[in-house]
Amino acid sequence: MRQTTPGERTEEKQVESAREREPEGLGDTGCQGEHTEQERVTVEDTESDKQVERKTQTENIQLSVMKRRRDEDEQEHLCCCEYVNRHGKRSHVAACCCDCEDLDDACDRFFKREPQNPESLSHVAADISDRFRIPWLRGGARRVDLSVIPPLVLLPTLLHLAAFHFLVGVAVLITLPVLVLWYYYFTHRKKARTLFFLSLALFSLAYMYYLFVSKVVPRGGIGPVQVAVVTTGVLLTLLSLAHTKRGPGVVKPNQEIDPVLQEQVEWAQEADLSRKNWCSVCQVVRPPRAGHCRICGVCVLRLDHHCVWIDNCVGRANHRSFLLTLVLFLSTSLYGISLVLRSVCPEQNVLTALFYCPGVYEEYSAALCFTCAWYCTAVTCGLLHLLLTQLLNISYNVTEREARAAVRERSGRRALCGLVVETGVYSRGLRANWVEFLTMADQETHVAIQGAQATSDA
Repeated sequence: MRQTTPGERTEEKQVESAREREPEGLGDTGCQGEHTEQERVTVEDTESDKQVERKTQTENIQLSVMKRRRDEDEQEHLCCCEYVNRHGKRSHVAACCCDCEDLDDACDRFFKREPQNPESLSHVAADISDRFRIPWLRGGARRVDLSVIPPLVLLPTLLHLAAFHFLVGVAVLITLPVLVLWYYYFTHRKKARTLFFLSLALFSLAYMYYLFVSKVVPRGGIGPVQVAVVTTGVLLTLLSLAHTKRGPGVVKPNQEIDPVLQEQVEWAQEADLSRKNWCSVCQVVRPPRAGHCRICGVCVLRLDHHCVWIDNCVGRANHRSFLLTLVLFLSTSLYGISLVLRSVCPEQNVLTALFYCPGVYEEYSAALCFTCAWYCTAVTCGLLHLLLTQLLNISYNVTEREARAAVRERSGRRALCGLVVETGVYSRGLRANWVEFLTMADQETHVAIQGAQATSDA
């Protein structure tokens, strides 16, 4: 028998080891193939799900566009007294008392002394709010918010009632602020949006100007120059208020998000640092100092606070005009109060006449003017406190929202007898803080232009 050489034995060992590895390799290749197939199926399923989701979104957008066009077509064919009610049916202003099944059920339960159904009462309130409309020339009858009605009735009634006697006037001037504060806390607790305070502010301004022209000017002692100054102040206040109502500057979400950016946003939601700036309601990442308003339902740039008197938020875009509105209103109000007191109590000093005006209640017209002067004084004192708070916050470069958060988290320091909360985060000195406030809207425009140029270059 021939003996194998060392080289042949080495070759045989290599062949045997290769044979032993061959099944394992084949097995691994099969497993890899199975994993690859599973990954391919998973990717296909994910892509199919995304396609279905895109198709669903496209269909929803098309349906919403069609519905909006249909509603616009229906509104174009509505007469001045017709409207589309909350059930999507055409109705008429003259039929405001028809088809009131919920109201009939509530009345039957009341006369039968049965407990009322909460759902029925809510439906009655919704029907009343939906049917309270005024004829309009284009698009049918327009709905009127019921919260604007009480100031139009209560303010003249209470002021005329307060003019009968000094004690009645004191009671009315105490009751009126209490009612306003109660309604404010009632709506603020529910985070409900209401036009009550805006209606009260506008009607107070208009009614005081009407009494000034119709009651104070005919008494004499007021020339055309004084009337022109008051009229100019009222008009400038309304124009500044209209500019403030244009909007506070809203953080707008991107309509179309790149998939890579979407992954970054999802990762940012999971990070602790970015979670604080992520708004789950608006689906946006808020920039620094921006905040979400639960009353307006939007994220506002450099949110200061939600002002119920203008029914809008005060933010980066309208903070300067809001401050200007306060200054114009207070200047006009103080000047008007001084003119009224000089006309009603010509022998007394302005400050003295506000507290002591003998014989003013002997004439009803003079008593009404004196009562209105006291009402304007109470409103002016409240707005002076608001203006002082705003000036101090701007000087320390802190917003009202940041001050409240600092007090709640105990991260700030009260200064100037508690009138302002110093956070020390954004303050750069008095002059620099005011420069930043006066130019922040211009900075926003400059940043937007730079962002648009960077996007076009990319």
